[in-house]
Amino acid sequence: MPSTATQLQRWKSVPFTKVGIEEGFWLERLEIVQRTTLPVCLAQCEKTGRLDNFAKAGGLMEGEFQGLYYDDSDVYKVLEGAAYSLMLHRDSELEAEIDRIVEWISAAQEPDGYLTTYYTLKEPAGKWTDMEKHEMYNGGHLIEAAVAYYEATGKPLILEVARRLADHYDRMFGPGKRHWVEGHQEIELALVKLYRLTGEERYWKLALWLLEERGRGHGAGRIWDIPEWGPAYCQDDVPVADIEQVTGHAVRAMYQYAAMADVVHASGDPHYVEALHRVWAHTVERNMYLTGGIGPSRHNEGFTEDYDLPNASAYCETCAAIAMAFWNHRMNLLFGDARYADIVEREMYNGALAGLSLSGDRFFYVNPLASQGDHHRVEWFDTSCCPTNLVRFLPSIGQYVYAASHDSLIVNQYMSGEAELKLADGAAVRLRQTTRYPWEGAVALEVEPSQEAGEFAIGMRVPGWCKSYRISLNGTLLSGEAALSNRGYVTLRRHWDAGDRLVLELDMPALQVQARDEVEANIGRLAVQRGPIVYCLEEADNPDLAYDACVIQPGGAFATEHRPELLGGVTVLHSRTADDTPYTLIPYYAWDNREAGHMQVWLRAAEDRRLYT
Repeated sequence: MPSTATQLQRWKSVPFTKVGIEEGFWLERLEIVQRTTLPVCLAQCEKTGRLDNFAKAGGLMEGEFQGLYYDDSDVYKVLEGAAYSLMLHRDSELEAEIDRIVEWISAAQEPDGYLTTYYTLKEPAGKWTDMEKHEMYNGGHLIEAAVAYYEATGKPLILEVARRLADHYDRMFGPGKRHWVEGHQEIELALVKLYRLTGEERYWKLALWLLEERGRGHGAGRIWDIPEWGPAYCQDDVPVADIEQVTGHAVRAMYQYAAMADVVHASGDPHYVEALHRVWAHTVERNMYLTGGIGPSRHNEGFTEDYDLPNASAYCETCAAIAMAFWNHRMNLLFGDARYADIVEREMYNGALAGLSLSGDRFFYVNPLASQGDHHRVEWFDTSCCPTNLVRFLPSIGQYVYAASHDSLIVNQYMSGEAELKLADGAAVRLRQTTRYPWEGAVALEVEPSQEAGEFAIGMRVPGWCKSYRISLNGTLLSGEAALSNRGYVTLRRHWDAGDRLVLELDMPALQVQARDEVEANIGRLAVQRGPIVYCLEEADNPDLAYDACVIQPGGAFATEHRPELLGGVTVLHSRTADDTPYTLIPYYAWDNREAGHMQVWLRAAEDRRLYT
């Protein structure tokens, strides 16, 4: 028998289109993305020539290629985000604009299905000569956008383009054909999505083949020619099933691990399972920041050595936090373990969300955990993968809330709204969540099963940060009836009646957090977390405290205050330093939204933290 840790659960995801977000924390952010961030990204793609490249490649406009060879992907990610937005709120003006862009994309596709505007316009003889040039990376984002837009509107043109492109790849690459190691992973995720939409197994099998090409000496191009990067930079140093530790570029690594989980989920073959568990443990236990950020180094946008987690110079690309959410969501579906949903939550509220200003129109590419006041969000980047990744990640946040197994419904994330779920036998169940999460820990779940629904279980995640909780059914506190499994869910199995009300109350005190002793940057320091939110000290609230001058008392108490008028509505924490000076902490995601000033997550402690472990 395989161990509990490696048993495949293969839960089914619940599409975010079946999950309504009706009020509270996430609805406010989704409205900002729809109202501001999406139009800003569309306008920037127009302004910088990213859109015109398609018209030029399609013969609809004269001119030369503008920008960088991977810029097509930004257009596709914005298109995907627009599709998600249309699924949530149909907008005829937005839809007409996307249809215009789709026409240009279709015109740019070459007769054999090839589509990368850089090569069509600038270097047609150079196709498929440098594995770093993002040809399949661009294509992967097109395929993901096409699946989303087809599902949002039912319009077939963009899906036809995507299938012609995928078929072009399938004709050129695969067993007995050309070798290929894509420098930036992404195509693998897209091919699995295309398989799930079309049912054609050759797509996920091509994704598997692309994974199997790695670590076998086939890589060639700029990455492989730079000695300090080499194959490990794009995870081409060992065969995928032999991976022991995370290496190289953080985003590429996370996309690869997400693809490995996807392929296992699609096939049921556990060949990659041990590698997934090894690399997950190595990433999370030795190479992840408290905020969920990964990749400390600007030099390779990725990893260096274990426990190298500097604060002020932390790179922590926004895309890497989003990619961690992608990977851990898939791990949760694959293994049915709440610890993966814990990481998704950490990214949602900290590592990824910090990348977007509260106004929705400025962005972080890099997310340090300390700043002396010289790091700020900007309107756009030459390489703008992070803004366009945010615009597709946030509108689809509802997909992380629920999962379903053959006889259970699982609640992974907490946000107010209503969802339509189905058990394996097809019986429908409607769940309504009511909560003020993440500011308060009470979550009420109203259950409305269809008449066909028999006995089934509901599992609610108890986050790893939660030290105590209570659960009640219809006002009666439960004890032995509901059990906390070793996978992190408190579960109740019964024949549910319409109107049953399950309430989970998570205790949510502010907690001081210690880093492991191996993290030299945080020796003698403490951080503060309350619920899923990591907090920081910002100069705007503490003008009398100089940078790194806040010395906190280990074990000190915090008073909470919800400030609806501050930073879009936040709960702040108040305490006093070791010399009795008052100080205030705000959520990390909300920093740098006011006047410039210093910021810190890890604060100096009044005594060496190793004395109070």
